[in-house]
Amino acid sequence: MANETTRRGLIGELAGEFLGTMVLLLFGAGVVAQVVAAGIGNHDSIAWAWGFGVTFGVYVAARLSGAHLNPAVTVALACFKGFSWRKVLPYALAQTLGAFVAALLVRWNYTEVLAKTDPGHTFKTQIVFSTLPGNGALPVSEWGALRDQIIGTAILVLLIFAITDLLNTPPGANLAPLIIGFVVVAIGMAWGADAGYAINPARDFGPRLASFITGYGTAWRDQYGNFYFWVPIVGPLIGGVIGALVYRLVISPYLSATPTEQEPGRVPSPDEGPK
Repeated sequence: MANETTRRGLIGELAGEFLGTMVLLLFGAGVVAQVVAAGIGNHDSIAWAWGFGVTFGVYVAARLSGAHLNPAVTVALACFKGFSWRKVLPYALAQTLGAFVAALLVRWNYTEVLAKTDPGHTFKTQIVFSTLPGNGALPVSEWGALRDQIIGTAILVLLIFAITDLLNTPPGANLAPLIIGFVVVAIGMAWGADAGYAINPARDFGPRLASFITGYGTAWRDQYGNFYFWVPIVGPLIGGVIGALVYRLVISPYLSATPTEQEPGRVPSPDEGPK
């Protein structure tokens, strides 16, 4: 009975990760298709839609799985928050599958628009589904993009750890998903030029695979002909661990579960109200 309960619990968690990541990509890939292929919107609308996609995806999955929606987050939680290593691969697969299915839906829905804008299904609209160095136009190498992905994902995971740490000052009223969405918006606005801010292996690989099997023959390469698909996988996995490590070393040692006398200028934690 215990094993059956555990199995059903894991299935529920994976269902949450699948659907949450799918919702994330429906908004993320959808808005890029609308901007790049249909000419409706701009960079800011892309950044905001990705951020809202993260928020809505987290609200979908949070109760079941914690709403990682990102293998880099899952690995970081396993390294520093006690998340079970046995669940890392199943979570990553569920996240990637959710992104893959969402990309297929976007590809199907925008079939006519993509064909009109880019009949040859080239790098021009490849960025609807997966990232390229320099967004396919700027002179950024794959190594420059790797650096960018490490830094961007480190920022993301550091802030996720800060926002969700109950010993710090977490948002109340179930607003953490919204604040995390704002983090993604900010990263898109500040760290999007070099590599399209994938910051999520599932978000990039799942749609890249979907585009490949639906006509994008160069999906695995960048505009220079180099194999590029590994960059948005390796970079975020490294960056996520770095961001979590920075938070663990710089902030966590100085947080205490025991209330202390409040110092002027310091925001109290939720359990430090008036006695």
